[in-house]
Amino acid sequence: MLRSVVLAGGGTAGHVEPALAVADALRAAEPRVRLTLLGTATGLESRLVPARGYELATVPKVPMPRRPTPALLKLPVRLFDAVRQAGATLDRVRADVVVGFGGYVSVPAYLAARRRGIPIVVHEANPLPGMANRLGARFTPFVATSYPSTPLRGATLTGIPLRAEILTLDRSPAAARAARARYELDPHRPTLLVFGGSQGARSLNQVMTAAAHPLATAGIQVLHAAGPKNFDEVAAALPRGLPAPYELRPYLDHIPSAYAAADMTLCRSGAMTCAELAAVGLPAAYVPLPHGNGEQRRNALPTVEAGGGLLVDDAELSADWLLANVLPVLTSAERLAKMSAACAGTGYPQAAAAIVAMVRDAAATRRRSRPRHAAS
Repeated sequence: MLRSVVLAGGGTAGHVEPALAVADALRAAEPRVRLTLLGTATGLESRLVPARGYELATVPKVPMPRRPTPALLKLPVRLFDAVRQAGATLDRVRADVVVGFGGYVSVPAYLAARRRGIPIVVHEANPLPGMANRLGARFTPFVATSYPSTPLRGATLTGIPLRAEILTLDRSPAAARAARARYELDPHRPTLLVFGGSQGARSLNQVMTAAAHPLATAGIQVLHAAGPKNFDEVAAALPRGLPAPYELRPYLDHIPSAYAAADMTLCRSGAMTCAELAAVGLPAAYVPLPHGNGEQRRNALPTVEAGGGLLVDDAELSADWLLANVLPVLTSAERLAKMSAACAGTGYPQAAAAIVAMVRDAAATRRRSRPRHAAS
């Protein structure tokens, strides 16, 4: 029986949401287990973790400089302090296992756990692992990945753990009509969902203001989260008197209902977004963020190659592209059904359960090793 598990994941939704999904699955499987999430005081976890009813312990944020800078000289001291605070949390809650999801807080958690002989489980959400999980994977045989091509030796492919509300989402016609009513949309029109992350995406916003009238003329209605900082600008640029509903919001406070309302989405391709859309079988036109190491393109490729989505570079996205590629899908029930089935086939609904099993296996290795430590 598990007594105490610490889950380390903070900073972005891509780290926090998988940690919370595993916490939910652990609580369902082991109702008496103590669950502590390790994060920072300023990341999304500071709001999301308490809201889900879990204890949050914090460590200092220790970003790793990518180039030689004066901040690099302070790194050893800052990392030492973060490891010390992570270790204090592990001691206080008497952790059986540490589960890391990458990001700023996982390095101190991995180092503190290794020093204490606490088993480690690593989950990597992206096709290319970050520095934290490359380190953590060296300390444990219990490594879970979300893509078969992720270069972590000995890893088990589990997919990204998702909350039950996503995994059980009803996208039947009746549920779609009810969800559209929530957003003051027509219950029967084909619906395009547009979002670019919590802050929106300027290129998606600009394309939608240009395409809004021809989409509406073709009978397509839109639910568009422009981002809080972009809302006024987008609202001013949208044409007036559109012949189909266009519901513009600063943000979406309940993404499952937005998924239920939609037939297709135009979005970025973060790891969590791709995993959620695959889980609910919602086709998408993916526009990878045009920065970084090409990670977002890799996130979308399995679904796109399976026929469950479209892919367009940010620089190539335009109103003409949208009308030539997305509109024909939205106006064809047959194409939507085929893409939805193909998209759903790329998901991993058992990811959280697989990681719970891994946590149990990791805890068992510590129990088996204790007599040998006592004898030495």
